[in-house]
Amino acid sequence: MQRIFGKVLVMNDFIQIMNDRGFFYQASDLEGLAAKLKSGVQTAYIGYDPTAASLHVGNLMGVMLLKWFQACGHKPITLMGGGTVLAGDPSGKDETRKMLSREDVAKNIDSIKPVFAKFLKYGDGPTDAMMVNNADWLCEFNYIDFLRDVGPHFSINRMIAMDSVKLRLEREQSLSFLEFNYMIMQGYDFVELNKRYGVSIQMGGSDQWGNIIAGVDLGRRMAGLDLYAYTTPLLQTSSGAKMGKSLSGAVWLNADMVSPYDYYQYWRNTEDADVARWLKIYTMLPLDEIAKLEALKGQEINEAKKVLAFEATKLCHGEEAAQKAAETAKLAFEQGGLGGDIPTHKLPDASVALTAFLRDTGAVASASEARRLIESGGVSLDGEKITDPTATVSRDLLQGKDQVKLQIGKKKIIGLV
Repeated sequence: MQRIFGKVLVMNDFIQIMNDRGFFYQASDLEGLAAKLKSGVQTAYIGYDPTAASLHVGNLMGVMLLKWFQACGHKPITLMGGGTVLAGDPSGKDETRKMLSREDVAKNIDSIKPVFAKFLKYGDGPTDAMMVNNADWLCEFNYIDFLRDVGPHFSINRMIAMDSVKLRLEREQSLSFLEFNYMIMQGYDFVELNKRYGVSIQMGGSDQWGNIIAGVDLGRRMAGLDLYAYTTPLLQTSSGAKMGKSLSGAVWLNADMVSPYDYYQYWRNTEDADVARWLKIYTMLPLDEIAKLEALKGQEINEAKKVLAFEATKLCHGEEAAQKAAETAKLAFEQGGLGGDIPTHKLPDASVALTAFLRDTGAVASASEARRLIESGGVSLDGEKITDPTATVSRDLLQGKDQVKLQIGKKKIIGLV
């Protein structure tokens, strides 16, 4: 048992808590899984292919799922796909992923590790998290032995029917034999993790359902194992945008790739209709407290957004960074100043078009978007609107000041130095 917010969480609370907070999408045997969780400490894993030097907000739902799993008295495993990433997961992709060298993969894993430690408690205890790399077994296999041991349990007919394969084929887009093997490799991970660590549950996003079920079936066929699949819904914002994307690109979890202030602002700028959903999924706040925030209407909903931004940033970057980001945002947007965490960009010595400057700094996605913002009065310099789309910027704007404040729309402020 574990106590959170004054409530004792028991092992079987996990399914109910996840359902109440919006995490549940589908399970292979929900009743069987509930009985399994009630029987004692269980071990579950989620796989993460290290395709970049950081995870991003799109990965965060799974991380929070593992955090709650641990909070309910169970043991989470973060499986780094050091082997599977060398093949590339075709799920949800229209083209083959970029091939990475083993050196790049190792660097990415080293860069990702510290973020997990912000959310999970690692150690040697019965419910402490573990980090495992599937390269430890996948990269050691003899190809013929692997085909003979694992291959007979996979049906080509069924593999072709899986969404990760079927969608690529329906669109007449290339699917390499290397990618086609991904399902077999991920399925085998489940069997190997059960053998090594007693893992009985694999969790992930609903786009991974076919790959996870392949592991459940493989465990039954190879060793008569009772394994369970549990997936979360794929999330989009109310306007249809993909979670974890901003004008500047992916919202990374590593502080050296997206600053705590920008991370705070990402959550602070949540659409009104999404605030309650994100509070349930991306914070550990109790549901009764979230219900009070959900009841706020009109301008008061901004207070709920501030709570969301603070709590989400605290989990990822720590309370001190979250407090500093909140203070900087208040100074910039409510008091007209510039805090130390406001992102800054150096003005060019020679004049350049403001539209190009906004695009190149990542403040907007394109020069045409910058033009539309300027023409609609959405860009201001130290409080004065810029309405001329041919306006230029250079160091002459400083006029002896250390920096000036450039505001883009209602939600973004940068300092020009």
